[in-house]
Amino acid sequence: MATVDITEADFAPTIESNDIVLVDFWASWCGPCRMFAPTCQAASERHPDVVFAKVDTEAEQRLSAAAGISSILTLMAFREGVLVFSEPGALPATGLEQVITAVGDLDMAQVRAELARQQAEQETEQQV
Repeated sequence: MATVDITEADFAPTIESNDIVLVDFWASWCGPCRMFAPTCQAASERHPDVVFAKVDTEAEQRLSAAAGISSILTLMAFREGVLVFSEPGALPATGLEQVITAVGDLDMAQVRAELARQQAEQETEQQV
């Protein structure tokens, strides 16, 4: 599967309607972004069950700001609509494969339970 360009309008539907989505926040002026693109493209061909999306941070400044992007490039991974990985910088092919495998191996019931626990703690702290 090829990488797909996504915009603010189709970001949420893409994340919500696919099991695993990797999002590459990039810019045309970014050297590491240009070096990472073939790595990402090759991985997309090896993993047709994963959506590989690209967000042009120059064209999608509001989306980039909403996502809290402070470094170009930043790679995010979503599983079942939940952000499970976010890291700035280009990954080598082996590193990207490790991320894809780790995201696929996640126990999402456990992830959701941990998120609920953290949210409950935050709500308790706010009440104090």
